[in-house]
Amino acid sequence: MKLQDVCEITCVDSEKVERVKNKLRGRETANVAKIYKALADDTRLKIAYALLEEELCVCDVANIVGATTATASHHLRLLKNTGLAKFRKEGKLVYYSLDDDHVKKLILIAFEHQGEMSQRGSRTIG
Repeated sequence: MKLQDVCEITCVDSEKVERVKNKLRGRETANVAKIYKALADDTRLKIAYALLEEELCVCDVANIVGATTATASHHLRLLKNTGLAKFRKEGKLVYYSLDDDHVKKLILIAFEHQGEMSQRGSRTIG
């Protein structure tokens, strides 16, 4: 027998709904969604993961992900613009790193969760 993943009847717990709606008010959900959208691209996620290890110049990032420096630079700029990465210039080189420990934790937790899903035999997403 196949389990249904939707309610068979409509039954709303008004108190619970209002409590959660009140907590959501004032939250920057659209801005948080931009963070996840930035990391939803496979190349940008690889770049972010690479930056977990250490600060890297644009040329190194391009080499790691198998892209041109122009493509890597585009992805790095998007990560910077969403507050996930920061950069510094040293002479003619530009070095990127993750913005802070929150970003590092976000990426590590995502990979940890994906690893747990794989161990349970869950299907891949998408």
